[in-house]
Amino acid sequence: MPGTQLPFMEEGMARWPFGPPNAGIALDFAGAPPELAGLRTLVRERWADLPRLGRQLVRDERRARSGWSRRHRWETPAAGPDPAAQLRDTGGETLEEAVRDWFHTPFPSGEPPWNLHLLRGPAEGEFTLLFRMHHSLLDGRSLTTLLRALLDGCGPVDADASAAGPGELRRVPAPGTQPGLLTAGLAVPLPGKGERRTAYSVVRLPPELVRAARGRAGATTNTVFLAAVSGVLRSCLLTSDTSAPAGRPVWLSVPVDQRPADRGDFLGNAFCNVRLPAPVALPDPAARLRACAGLLTTVTRPLGRTEKFFEAAVTALPGPAQALARGRLFAPDYAPAACTYVHLRESGRTLAGRPLRRISLVPMVPPDDTVTFALGGCARGHTLSVCTNSGAEDADLLAESFRHELALLAEAASA
Repeated sequence: MPGTQLPFMEEGMARWPFGPPNAGIALDFAGAPPELAGLRTLVRERWADLPRLGRQLVRDERRARSGWSRRHRWETPAAGPDPAAQLRDTGGETLEEAVRDWFHTPFPSGEPPWNLHLLRGPAEGEFTLLFRMHHSLLDGRSLTTLLRALLDGCGPVDADASAAGPGELRRVPAPGTQPGLLTAGLAVPLPGKGERRTAYSVVRLPPELVRAARGRAGATTNTVFLAAVSGVLRSCLLTSDTSAPAGRPVWLSVPVDQRPADRGDFLGNAFCNVRLPAPVALPDPAARLRACAGLLTTVTRPLGRTEKFFEAAVTALPGPAQALARGRLFAPDYAPAACTYVHLRESGRTLAGRPLRRISLVPMVPPDDTVTFALGGCARGHTLSVCTNSGAEDADLLAESFRHELALLAEAASA
């Protein structure tokens, strides 16, 4: 069947230069794993007739010898998808082992670029359900829509709502708060400990610390998240030889969901990345928390004509020009840290009677010498995932630094 070309954001992720653009979400449950046959039946019932899950990613080879970059397109086989066929039982693998393998393993061509994995848990009587995907196919909000539908007491994903699209409006930070597209900031030196390779770390955040840090009036989980990350980056600057020149901000890259309230079940990619200033110059944790309040206050407006032109043109740039753009837009001084927060607003809290314990995010491999902090939340609490490629020990070190900063915020809130 003829395919449709990828829109701007999806095409950009299809060309991700730092490794396969694989990402995912893991749900940890208490109890013995369900039978695979029963889980396949559940997946088939709850995810039936969702066109997005049947799409295959195809690269256009017709212009291979030209100086222009080749576009990708989505194709959907006439037979339609069987989502249960994408379920994998990986037996003895843990989440960390599965992630270590997939960071460098692209999805095979000729099949939908996603899988659902059943993994063993970190202890006896626990298991993990891991949704792994090519990020061009789905975003984090899409994954929570799909995974929530598998929980007890929830209905199937509505096929019409899943394909309704996010609309033409954009949710963006208030006017005057965004830097120019090519405005640079300050690069933050990461620890650089150990062999230079992709590293992934997951830590469970004590619920009492998160609650205490939110104790100040008006503080939200997102505010606490950004303030703690800002504290981590400040620590990195203080322990390096880098001083923070006046007027050189440290930028955080943060995705903003673009779905309007009545299209929350849209499956696909409906977000834009914005850059927010990290208050690394403030020594007081409480001051950093106050500075982060309101950073994500947004306004909704139509997509401008210039923005539409830019998005249409940039994906067709010649190879050399695109390489130059990547070198600028992915440089450490452009955004040394990315911050993603995904919350599973579950209607049910069990899967086949097994209680949901936590949700963990697995981000894409970040740009060189940058770090991604990913916060996963559910009714039982929050889990932090950290991904780096600057040193084999860096993800663990930065995750522990985040826990320390969270404790400082909790202490400041109680003072």
